[in-house]
Amino acid sequence: MAHERIEVDLPLAKVYELLCNPVHFTKFLDRIDNIEKVNSQTFDYTTEIGDEEFQWTTNIIDNLRNTRFAWITINGNLNQTGTIRFTPLDNGERTRVDFSLDYRTFFGEPEEDLAEFIEKLPEQLKGDLQKFKEMAENDTFKDKQPEEKSEEESSEVTA
Repeated sequence: MAHERIEVDLPLAKVYELLCNPVHFTKFLDRIDNIEKVNSQTFDYTTEIGDEEFQWTTNIIDNLRNTRFAWITINGNLNQTGTIRFTPLDNGERTRVDFSLDYRTFFGEPEEDLAEFIEKLPEQLKGDLQKFKEMAENDTFKDKQPEEKSEEESSEVTA
């Protein structure tokens, strides 16, 4: 499990708006390849770890506006849970974000690549939240499209 806290120089309502839609997580969570919305509560995630593709489906279990946002895995080959808590600072001018994220296998010990992925989660989450903060404060969060591909990756797809 990883838990990181970051302070963002934006009002709480704005920060909540940016973080309450899991589809946008791929903008700053570098180790998630794709997230698709199934319905208002359900999202399909995909990522590759080592040479294996992992897919899982989550349901939002808690969405208390401007306060807390949480989800759990309901299906797939990787178990992910997450909680984001929002706290106003400086009379609402700034926001503290507490982000907890956990990955587990459903059965047994993870294989080497997955074990490394899980082990590096705290360090990765810290960097991911810094990336979120920079994009949010620079007002570039909405500009970045989820699942952007580099020119090299795009040419591989069309080749």
